[in-house]
Amino acid sequence: AFVLTAASLSASPVHWGGELAVAALIQALHLVTALLAGASVPPDLAGRIEAWKSRALSADGARSPTPELLVLAAIAGLVPAILAVFVYQLHPHVPDELVYLLHARYFADGRLFLPIPQPIAGFDIDLMFADRGHWYSPVPPGWPAILAIGVKLSAPWAVNPVLNAVNVILVSQFVGDQFDRPTGKLAAALYALSPWNLFLAMSLLTHTATITAALLAAIGVARYRRGGGLVAMAGGGIAIGVVSLIRPLEGFALALLLGLWALGVRPWRRLLTGAAVLVAATVAAAATTLPYNRALTGAAGRFPIMAYTDALYGPGTNALGFGPNRGLGWSGLDPLPGHGPADVVINSLLNLFAINIELLGWASGSIVVAALFVFGGRLSRADRAMVAAVAMVVGLHAFYWFGGGPDFGARYWYLASVPLLVLTARAILAAPAIARGGEGAGRFGGAVLALTLGSLLVFLPWRAGDKYLRYRGMRPDLRPLVAANRFGQDLVLIRGRRHPDYASAAVFNPLEPGTTGPVFAWDRDSTTHQALLARFPERRVWLVDGPTITGAGYRIVAGPLDQAEAARRTP
Repeated sequence: AFVLTAASLSASPVHWGGELAVAALIQALHLVTALLAGASVPPDLAGRIEAWKSRALSADGARSPTPELLVLAAIAGLVPAILAVFVYQLHPHVPDELVYLLHARYFADGRLFLPIPQPIAGFDIDLMFADRGHWYSPVPPGWPAILAIGVKLSAPWAVNPVLNAVNVILVSQFVGDQFDRPTGKLAAALYALSPWNLFLAMSLLTHTATITAALLAAIGVARYRRGGGLVAMAGGGIAIGVVSLIRPLEGFALALLLGLWALGVRPWRRLLTGAAVLVAATVAAAATTLPYNRALTGAAGRFPIMAYTDALYGPGTNALGFGPNRGLGWSGLDPLPGHGPADVVINSLLNLFAINIELLGWASGSIVVAALFVFGGRLSRADRAMVAAVAMVVGLHAFYWFGGGPDFGARYWYLASVPLLVLTARAILAAPAIARGGEGAGRFGGAVLALTLGSLLVFLPWRAGDKYLRYRGMRPDLRPLVAANRFGQDLVLIRGRRHPDYASAAVFNPLEPGTTGPVFAWDRDSTTHQALLARFPERRVWLVDGPTITGAGYRIVAGPLDQAEAARRTP
């Protein structure tokens, strides 16, 4: 676990073996350094660290959030909000984010789809589908519906930071009930300080909301197991259904996990009643997608994302399972054709490496403490449930061809993040017993504190600036020009690639280009160029080179031009 997750898989086994050896040595060096830092803590300071930890993680029995927990929740909300403003620049970067935002915008406007813009080649965006006279995002509707609340409040970027803060409270409550209050508080602290969580909460992606719904579902089932009423079980089922509306495969994984967990309810009559309510509530919530499917694809059982991938990439390419036709041909992200056991191994190794880096950002690797606990200690029933949750998420995703790519770590395995953090918290709390308490416990706490401070002060700012600033080439450079009404009601032709050049500009279009304000269109080729001029004959024209052409930001090449001059300036 320590060695195989130390370096990213390479195409060359020889190179990968060398990288594993060097990276594992560096991890070991950092781990020993942290332990030596802890060992060098003076006795009086070690005692104060242990006393502070004992107070902060005290089993006070209070169910209301403590001041420490509220501080952690504030950190978990404010840090990604700051990152969203200064690193992400309130701008979508991943292609999925662009369509989630557009999807949320037309949901907030009371629409299920948009009219197809003409010419469609000039408004081509990844993951937008022109079908049956409609133009729509084929991704599941759950997250865009939640994001639409932020759109209504003119702050879609704030939705994930708020949910991330809520998740800290939910983690503390759920874990505290299943283990004890100290474990719940420490797991919540690890969640709040996890770079993986902070960066995902900075984004417009689905994963933070998935964790929120999953935790609410788990809390509902847990309350029923402890003797709560059927309302708790119904709430749990609705939350499972919400997860399925956001990320269907993760909804299925959660339904299996919580369904099996609910089988522990006794007596049998209470079990049968609770199970019936859980299933009914889950199905009722998940089934809200059926009329949505029918409105978009014409068939309740045909999901828009499958209609989209079948049409663009071939029938069955995006389906679960194994076979030579699985995959969308993204050779840079999916190196082997089709999907088979070798692909499962490749995706798993890439995701394990990503988790080892992103989960806690520790220089020693993020999973070493949890791995020591799992492989070297006595696991309680609740511990084994956490291991089973990780195994369920990993196992089910083995049947899907795509591992998640480079965007925000092993995000397709993100549902496993909370169980992994719980196991880490359990390991940290168990270690002082090995250190025989007192000064030894305080020194161990000092080592953990050193790793955590290294993550927050070194890894987090480095990752933010090195990876996520202008990630994938997306830039909000046109925003001040739009705000200053530089382009008026003109036609702005963006030259360069669909992503990032046109994608970054398309954000500023109204829902129906041409109804108000400037029109941003992709100057794709000479045919599209002439078609766009014909579509908007009364508008002046601007020509703008995108970042992939300029090597920097957007650059106005010419404008405003009249139609005759613009017609001569074909790409």
